Amino acid sequence: MPELPEVETVRRGLANLLPGRTVLRTITIDSPKSFPNAPNDVEQFLYEATIVGVRRRAKVLIIDLSSEYSLVVHLKMTGQLVFRGEDRVQNLEYGIRNLEVKISETSESLTSFAGGHLNDSLVGKLPDRSTRVQIDFTDGSHLFFNDQRKFGWIKLVPTAMVEQMPFFQKVGPEPLDPKTKSEEFIQRVRRRSGSMIKPVILDQAVIAGVGNIYADECLWAAHIHPETRAGKLSDEQLNTLFIELVKILQLSIDQGGSTDRNYVDAEGRKGNYLKFANVFRREGQACHRHPDQEILKIRVAGRGTHICPVCQVVIA
Repeated sequence: MPELPEVETVRRGLANLLPGRTVLRTITIDSPKSFPNAPNDVEQFLYEATIVGVRRRAKVLIIDLSSEYSLVVHLKMTGQLVFRGEDRVQNLEYGIRNLEVKISETSESLTSFAGGHLNDSLVGKLPDRSTRVQIDFTDGSHLFFNDQRKFGWIKLVPTAMVEQMPFFQKVGPEPLDPKTKSEEFIQRVRRRSGSMIKPVILDQAVIAGVGNIYADECLWAAHIHPETRAGKLSDEQLNTLFIELVKILQLSIDQGGSTDRNYVDAEGRKGNYLKFANVFRREGQACHRHPDQEILKIRVAGRGTHICPVCQVVIA
């Protein structure tokens, strides 16, 4: 599943493209659960509504409409959002091997955007067999929701009720929100003092959007072993962990996310964060802090985990 930086890079790209477009109609293909909305609501609150903004909460995209409703989009494991303009650039014969090449060299002429998991649906003719929802706009452009495994969904919800959805009720604070302070993070971690610290920070109820990549990276940066019980860590250590987490997430967003699972941004470019990774997928390579020590890959709470055994020692 994509992590916070990957979804944020898609949001930023689509936020520059979708606002101002008016919905003409929607077509649901093959998978009703991908678009589980009452036809009357769709006709009344989606058709003829104009997109006014694109935002994110945790790993979920929210497309706000002029009707005071919102499309809440969860990409899950294999979801994609692909925008195709009326005068779509036709030089897409790059194919999947060269998807990191920008489809167009100038933003003025860029009429095709893609974000999500890498496969031929990002550059091929749409709709295709993975397309679940097609949203047509009045200017002749289209937004496609593709999802091979059919785990993702688009829900039409009153904007005022979005934060009341069960999913959001369980999600913790946004690490990159200036209102989120380390004190709140520490308090939430303390509620699970008997658990190992890695599964604690992977818990979306503790902090939003953190997945395996960034958990490994911030724990290494904070000199904390992922198997250390949360209750064994001092407030100072947890404060350092929070600071490092914020830094790493922001760096990843600046780099367009990671390339894990071939996630790409709204312009079809792969993320570059893993070029800067200190431990993730670096097993067998030297630790940047201890050149004589190789990074090890272990399992923690069922997840592949990367550590330096010199930098990160379990606190008994």
